[in-house]
Amino acid sequence: MGWLPVGDSYEISLVDGKVVARSVGPRGAGRPLKTLPKGLRDDAEVDRLRQLAQWLGRHAAECLARVDAWVVSSLPVPTGLLARVWPDPAWRDALYDLVVVGDDRAEPGFLRDVTDTGDLRVVNLDGETVRLSPVSATLPHPVHLPDLADLRGFADELDIAQRIAQLHRGTWDRPANLKDRDTTVTDFHGTTVPARLAARAATSGFRATGGQVTCRVWEAGRTVEATLYFDEEYWDSEATLGALSWSVVDGPTLRLTEVGPVAWSEGMRMATALSGAATATGEKA
Repeated sequence: MGWLPVGDSYEISLVDGKVVARSVGPRGAGRPLKTLPKGLRDDAEVDRLRQLAQWLGRHAAECLARVDAWVVSSLPVPTGLLARVWPDPAWRDALYDLVVVGDDRAEPGFLRDVTDTGDLRVVNLDGETVRLSPVSATLPHPVHLPDLADLRGFADELDIAQRIAQLHRGTWDRPANLKDRDTTVTDFHGTTVPARLAARAATSGFRATGGQVTCRVWEAGRTVEATLYFDEEYWDSEATLGALSWSVVDGPTLRLTEVGPVAWSEGMRMATALSGAATATGEKA
């Protein structure tokens, strides 16, 4: 944004989310000052700019959370909606370089631009920029990307850094030797983890209430919730993990053989992250 005059000696602006000032006049160097002058700290204009910075921060976090939900659930998003939000830097930052597919799910590409009419410009695996004009587009969860290894390698070659964990999101495959009657995963049972598990879970984007941590996924036309139980006697005490299970929201507990690939992967990702176990191949910090 531009610079706003404050008094006769300074101008203020937002730089990297912080209010900064610079001197004006004959002696002003035009460069931002290292610290905000004491006389400006309680200025009304400075306070309004701080409030704007806080709102922009919340807005950016909300955009990231919404796009992450689209990726996790592989929801088709109307391209008309993408066209409306793309001019907003916070939305564009969250969406840029995510892998997107249109009408042909076998032709994924990295999203680089959305026109005002909803056309998508993507870079495909041949390194060509192509134009897609689907009615809706999908930002697939990595378990639904058949070319995942090639896409990861191509992204590394181009030094692509996605704001949303998509390509380098850790994935877990459901074992083939599960028994039909099994409803819980006990791999993490009895694991002792550092203090304040509930707070750390919330920071990681999971829900933590009443001795359980959950994450939800929309898959195959239903909302499935993965639940990891834990025992934490005090807020700042160590926690002991229990079983991991899946259920349909407002519905039954699922047998492990009934859990879909995304719900399985996301539940295992949550439990692995909170237990401190090694991450799956592909996960990047």
